[in-house]
Amino acid sequence: MILNDHITREKNLSNLSLADRRGNNTRTSVRQFTTGRPVPCSVQSRKAAMPQHCLPPRGQDDALAERKKKQIHKEMTGASSENTCPLLVPMLGRMWASTVGRLTPRVPHSQQFISFLKIHRYSCGPTVYDRAHLGHACSYVRFDIIRRIMTRFFGIEVIMVMGITDIDDKIIKRANEMNISPVALARIYEEDFKQDMAALKVLPPTVYMRVTDNIPQIISFIKTIIASGQAYATSQGNVYFDVKSWGKRYGVLTTIYPDTQDEVVGTDKRHGKDFALWKAAKPQELSWTSPWGKGRPGWHIECSTISSAVFGKQLDIHTGGIDLAFPHHENEIAQCEVYHQCEQWGNYFLHSGHLHVKGSQEKMSKSLKNFITIKDFLKKFSSDQFRMFCLRSRYSSGVEFSDDTMDDAKHLLQAISSFIRDANAYIKGQLVCDPVREDILWERLANTKVTVKAAFADDFDTSRAVAAIMDLIHHGNRQLKAVTKDAGSPRSSVVYGSIISYIEGFFNALGMSFGERQVALGGDNSAVLSNVIDELVRFRAKVRHYALALPEEADAVPMEGVVAAEGAKQEQKEKRQQLIQERKPLLEACDSLRGDLAAFGIHIKDRAAVSTWEIEEGGQVGQQTKKKS
Repeated sequence: MILNDHITREKNLSNLSLADRRGNNTRTSVRQFTTGRPVPCSVQSRKAAMPQHCLPPRGQDDALAERKKKQIHKEMTGASSENTCPLLVPMLGRMWASTVGRLTPRVPHSQQFISFLKIHRYSCGPTVYDRAHLGHACSYVRFDIIRRIMTRFFGIEVIMVMGITDIDDKIIKRANEMNISPVALARIYEEDFKQDMAALKVLPPTVYMRVTDNIPQIISFIKTIIASGQAYATSQGNVYFDVKSWGKRYGVLTTIYPDTQDEVVGTDKRHGKDFALWKAAKPQELSWTSPWGKGRPGWHIECSTISSAVFGKQLDIHTGGIDLAFPHHENEIAQCEVYHQCEQWGNYFLHSGHLHVKGSQEKMSKSLKNFITIKDFLKKFSSDQFRMFCLRSRYSSGVEFSDDTMDDAKHLLQAISSFIRDANAYIKGQLVCDPVREDILWERLANTKVTVKAAFADDFDTSRAVAAIMDLIHHGNRQLKAVTKDAGSPRSSVVYGSIISYIEGFFNALGMSFGERQVALGGDNSAVLSNVIDELVRFRAKVRHYALALPEEADAVPMEGVVAAEGAKQEQKEKRQQLIQERKPLLEACDSLRGDLAAFGIHIKDRAAVSTWEIEEGGQVGQQTKKKS
């Protein structure tokens, strides 16, 4: 199905006129689906740096273009094909491209990606001045899902860098309000952010990079832009990017975020659209020495410098919320293309849609004071429930948050868990059913796998993939109807085992947990479970301590005669041996309990003075320590 779609696209491409295929230096755009229809998303005219296999074939005629297409396919795959599209090889997902006027597969700059190895991604991280809220969570979870799809379903290693903005006007203002240093405030909320991401099961990036650790690199980056003639320093110690000098190359992302306004004109700006690369320090403000005087970086230059420091002049994927498209990502593009002197810096910008509060068209944000912190949210709902909430819509679309939408996500999880329990009961012989039509279920399972892969290859369409899984469950449930009398027909355990394995593997790959053990350890009662284990380990430690606390041998008291002294020692030794035998069952019970709990993923470790326990859940380990008493 997906293959046919790509073949059709290639046929349409071949039918384009030569002028259309050459494009006449027309802009190439990636498009998102924020409103259910294609909306332009990113990159401007970039043909010089674009990998040649990412452009429509060029030649003297259609036949030459076809030969070029086949040659590319042979180079990429080592095989020859009359119909297969070469761009199927890196089948990460389709994006809207104006060069052909329809969805096309994306191809990253990294040539390694052709052999399914690596892809380079930069993510805008948090400005760490306060706790993260659910709007942030929605964006990071959605992009975590995309990262997992790349890795687990397409075999792509994602090298990911996340920038941490740890110096900013908001950080300085909040630090002054709390009477602490901006550095201390930033470290507190940076750690808080990381804890929130771990609680949401968001995979950490390959590396976090703080702005304050890269000040020399930022200064050097700015100096290069000034030397190129696209930035200017002022007498007040500020440095601005000269947007007017960049001409028509500036503004490619304004079409997807049209409600944009120029930044407030400063007293020393030349033009309203000019944006700060370096801000002169105010009195008593944290600052660094630069050729333009003491100051600190502007917001946009931070991400440009950090991503360039790691990935150089070419970046495969840049992610962030839709509100970052303009001016932040637009300004990043301008800065990097000036610095690297290239026509295309970023291959694709993926933007997540806003999270809206029910009954409001406004996004959830701190400035509007309509936010829910991640920590408060997780007191009521689980991370799996929120992840299912995110899976039910495209990453690029706006989504409404309410108790009703969260209840819908909870009901889906319950339906999946219920099916897995029933299917397991059927496999064990605990659920008696009429004979199962295995051929139907095998066919459904095969079709589901194809549909899921095609959905993920189509702009990461998680909602269609989840719908396919739920349809498989529906058909599996239809044949799991209990009967009162066993007809003695053979059970179809293998097909149901395969379905369970695929469903659990699907959700595990996307960062969720199913199965009896995982469900028991997660959910809304995880805090209660932790307390119960706490008390159990404490009680076991007391029992074990008592069993091991045997009386020490006392010094011999002077007595008349050697025989009397030896008799007392022997009596004491026999008493110790008797206590050891009496308390041996207690130690055996402690060991047995430890072994039984380990089978459920709860591991107890006995040390000299303490007993510790940990729960292994989806790769996350929560650990507590209890002193023996």
